[in-house]
Amino acid sequence: MSDPRALSGYWLRDNCPCAECRDAGNGQKLFQITDLPADLAVRESTEQDGHLEVLWSDGHRSRYPLARLAADTVDNGDPDDPEGPSAAARHPGDHRTEAAKRFWHAADFAAGIPEAHWDAYLADPAERAAVLRAVRHLGFAVLRGVPTADRQVLAVARSFGHVRVTNYGELFDVRVEPDPNNLAFTSAAITPHTDNPYRDPVPTLQLLHCLENAAEGGDSGLVDGFAAADLLRTEAPEDFALLTRTPVPFVFRDRTTELHAERPLIETDALGRIREIRFNNRSIGTLRLPAADLDAFYAAYRRFAAITLRPELLLAFRLDPGDCLVFDNTRLLHARTAFDRDGRRHLQGCYADLDSLISTLAVLDRHTAALDTLQDLFEGEGAAEYLGEKVTQAEHMLQAAVLAHRDGAPPHLVAAALLHDVGHFHGTVTGSQPMAGTDNRHSHTGADRLARWFGPEVTEPIRLHVAAKRYLCAVEPEYRAGLSEASEYTLQVQGGPMDAEEAAAFAALPGAADAVAVRRWDDLAKTADADTPGFAHFRPLLAGLLAADPGR
Repeated sequence: MSDPRALSGYWLRDNCPCAECRDAGNGQKLFQITDLPADLAVRESTEQDGHLEVLWSDGHRSRYPLARLAADTVDNGDPDDPEGPSAAARHPGDHRTEAAKRFWHAADFAAGIPEAHWDAYLADPAERAAVLRAVRHLGFAVLRGVPTADRQVLAVARSFGHVRVTNYGELFDVRVEPDPNNLAFTSAAITPHTDNPYRDPVPTLQLLHCLENAAEGGDSGLVDGFAAADLLRTEAPEDFALLTRTPVPFVFRDRTTELHAERPLIETDALGRIREIRFNNRSIGTLRLPAADLDAFYAAYRRFAAITLRPELLLAFRLDPGDCLVFDNTRLLHARTAFDRDGRRHLQGCYADLDSLISTLAVLDRHTAALDTLQDLFEGEGAAEYLGEKVTQAEHMLQAAVLAHRDGAPPHLVAAALLHDVGHFHGTVTGSQPMAGTDNRHSHTGADRLARWFGPEVTEPIRLHVAAKRYLCAVEPEYRAGLSEASEYTLQVQGGPMDAEEAAAFAALPGAADAVAVRRWDDLAKTADADTPGFAHFRPLLAGLLAADPGR
């Protein structure tokens, strides 16, 4: 680690993770930036046990994990080095800008578009994450086999976020209407466009669920608007710049609604990166600019429109009943071919927002990381012997989970049985060796560590499972007689049987019954060469129990 004095002192102190600076539950800061002294400076700093410890000039002490500092610290490089990191590279953005996207042309999907079956999407967190990642990175994905039921599109949106209610309601029916307030509700061809540019903020996601499509025509199309804007930037940089700085009036009116928004056709962030496309010729109002400025705008507008119509950019496909298209409405332009007015074509659509999708994806990725950590422990340290028994640590815990499942235990108890001895591991969950005569309090160590990922319904039976052994020895004399030699030894290390007062207090605890159940499976899970599934078998069960905000 470089000298912390080379870092911004205020940045370092602003990111202090201690309990005085951040709420232990939600991680939010407990101070204002103006609370820090004007002459803040590092007085002393040391590195030990993988942490940087800093004593500040005002007496405050901070302790930072070095790995986290390395991940969060930006190397600004040499300002005189033309090969040094650019401003865009130093600021990865919020996943909305081109920095987090891959531009595409239609030919890039010759092998198939990003898709998944609805059942697999719901059942497998990895499949769900892959779909959401495609929407974030490529701008779209298609779910197949979504039930062709009225309002089912809302269930798709709620599987990753929240429905955006508009003047069209929670959802809208895309079919021929007798008195349409929008060309979408006719059989006419619709050129590539984004929806609702007259709204502030614009809905960032759109979903279209096909209920019926027996019409001649009516095929769907997508264009990567970011790729089109990038082509304009390359071929006509002056036109690109003009479209990023010219506010365009977008308007929608019907009998009950009047909406206005002024935004450029191409919106960029503070670093000049493409962040949003608003492109809808049907909704552009009247620009009021000097004639020369209008001529320049329309020349740039026409050039951009012509790029969006290039055949190589249009990805054409047909939505069949049960298909649900999810796409980024701030990036992709969607289109439709004309179809027979009397043909049966019915889609239901709704709007949602990218921030919820990206949030859900981030949580799924954290869940994956948590399960990977546990699987690495089972497949690594888990191969070690288990307190002198005839099974390894991993075999013991896996057997306990199988016994819990066979007894019809609910998922949270199967998980508790599976993970009850995680506190014995040394890797990311530190323990010590009770067979050396020292109580390692592995029940508490494991429960505390697992609490980052699981709720108390999983962790508290783990925390109490050692106490449950002491309790059972006190209230069931025959129970103690059945303990293995190693378990009898650790009983003495862990405090021996409870006395009557301790046993009564334990029995009154809310999680006592679950802890006793885990204890009994624990005692039985010591069969040599038993045929048990590996950790991967239990991953879906654990994924369903992971807390909403793991890894904080």
